[in-house]
Amino acid sequence: MASPITLVQLLLPLSDNDGQPYPDDLLEGIKQELSRRFGGMTAYERAPAKGLWRHDGKQSRDNIVVVEVMVEDFDREWWSGLRGCLEAKLGQKALVFRAIPSVLL
Repeated sequence: MASPITLVQLLLPLSDNDGQPYPDDLLEGIKQELSRRFGGMTAYERAPAKGLWRHDGKQSRDNIVVVEVMVEDFDREWWSGLRGCLEAKLGQKALVFRAIPSVLL
């Protein structure tokens, strides 16, 4: 029988709001923390995704890395806390985290 899980995706920018790349160890630390806590993670880093949006009539763009974690017991409060912590650490107004109900085949 297939097991229900939640696929959590974190869309993390590779640079700050001034276009300066974050230190490699900052994003590496985030990945290591997730791997330790959940037993693994996947980061799509080879071809960064491009983010494009409008705010106050101005167009902005980001290069992002997508980090995924599969969890059996989704703790919304913990993930919301992590998002807030990372927003502060990365100097971002809002980061996108997605929780997708899934079935592990």
